[in-house]
Amino acid sequence: MYNYSALMLRRTLCALSAGAFAVAVPAASAADWEPTKPVEFVVPAGTGGGADQMARLLQGVISKNNLMKQPLIVVNKSGGAGAEGFLAVKESKGEPHKIIITLSNLFTTPLATGVPFNWKDLTPVAMLALDQFVLWVNAETPYKSAKEYLDAVKAGGPNKFKMAGTGSKQEDQIITVAIEKAVGVKFIYVPFKGGGDVAVQLVGKHVDSTVNNPIEAVAQWRAGKLRPLCVFDDTRMPYKNKVTDTMSWYDIPTCKESGVPMDYVMLRGIFMSGGVTKEQVDYYVGLFKKVRETPEWKKFMEDGAFNTTFMSGAEYAKWVEKAENTHRELMREAGFLAKP
Repeated sequence: MYNYSALMLRRTLCALSAGAFAVAVPAASAADWEPTKPVEFVVPAGTGGGADQMARLLQGVISKNNLMKQPLIVVNKSGGAGAEGFLAVKESKGEPHKIIITLSNLFTTPLATGVPFNWKDLTPVAMLALDQFVLWVNAETPYKSAKEYLDAVKAGGPNKFKMAGTGSKQEDQIITVAIEKAVGVKFIYVPFKGGGDVAVQLVGKHVDSTVNNPIEAVAQWRAGKLRPLCVFDDTRMPYKNKVTDTMSWYDIPTCKESGVPMDYVMLRGIFMSGGVTKEQVDYYVGLFKKVRETPEWKKFMEDGAFNTTFMSGAEYAKWVEKAENTHRELMREAGFLAKP
């Protein structure tokens, strides 16, 4: 049985401790420094995926609400499972005009490839949210629950059903391997460059299932093309407004409820280059706190069914360190660690 709950702190503790940290930071500190030229916003993933969508939403919210005097320029650097983006920020030590949005490839890419990068080469700024994973199938299939689908996969025998995901030896494949071990099935794992491509492949019936993030498949779900079977979290998503005519995010059962004993959530956070100052970090913490108060951000959180936990400072760094250790263990068990 694989329990991924170590990847997330309990929501109540997160909210309390994040709030405590927010009180500890003087409000005036954010005004001590501000960007003097355009800020490059690196996305270490392909276009259309969850990180890309969040980065472009942030870009739009900041511009629309005049939250920053300089423009925020989104740049996708997805090469080497995101290593291109991480190395670009690592190599810009001391540069406060470059930030990066991270997902679990912050851990999985160096662990799987041996690329000379570690999150400690960067400066933690803030956790914006935690992202969910949902097991999706094409809406034209007969499967109405995760159990029905996984029973069919088991009955079909090994390597008959195709599971699509973003990248290799990253979170989508880690979840796929965990499903296989938890319920005794075997998929053909088919990697694609981004979550947008993954959703398109499932709509086109080129694969049998995906474990896409909500935001990556919500448009296809709303259009009646895809069907969610379960969410990989220990509680249901709290959003009860209808997404389709009949279902809300809350109506999707947890995978544990459906007989798949596992859960997994993913970081959506911001880092800067190493060697920047506290005043520069404080500026971006303040910026993203302002973003969180906008109606556009709140709508995006609900549309994408995000866990809205926010962290910054030492608490955020501690969470990241714990998540790295958890990923190392998960990848060791899956056989995904790079050989020395």
